[in-house]
Amino acid sequence: MSNSGGFSDKLKSAVSKGKGEIKDQVGNATGDHQKQNEGKMDKAKGEFQKTVGDFKDATKPKH
Repeated sequence: MSNSGGFSDKLKSAVSKGKGEIKDQVGNATGDHQKQNEGKMDKAKGEFQKTVGDFKDATKPKH
């Protein structure tokens, strides 16, 4: 198992949230509701990944 704890999940979270925000804004600007919904889903995925990372950090054994 990796020693990175939740770092990789938090990094994935930031990428998903950033990608989601861009899709959401582009969809909003162009009237593309499907793209906007994809963005919202990516942002929700990012929130979940952050939660997983926080959980891993909280349960990581302290040395």
